[in-house]
Amino acid sequence: MSIEHTVAFRLSHPAGSAEEAAFLEEGRTVLTSIPGVEDFAVMRQVSAKSPLTWQFRMRFADQATFDAYDAHPSHVDFVARRWVPEVAEFQELDFVAPSA
Repeated sequence: MSIEHTVAFRLSHPAGSAEEAAFLEEGRTVLTSIPGVEDFAVMRQVSAKSPLTWQFRMRFADQATFDAYDAHPSHVDFVARRWVPEVAEFQELDFVAPSA
């Protein structure tokens, strides 16, 4: 059972700033370097219905692979060093396909 992990967020940096670009690029570089991350994408929100302006989306083959990612030192470091101080608001969602 694969898991689609998504996190929608709003940064504390101004839109279009060098700080915003650096955060998104480092997120892509660090998170895609972790084993088991598949189909990673950075998506920009275009609807006015949500204040969350960005999304990181990725897939994992199974729960064990997701758990390993979540505990991986590169993920833990990115969250502590960049995510916590720079993300103003977020929502995390994890999806699996329903059983047939």
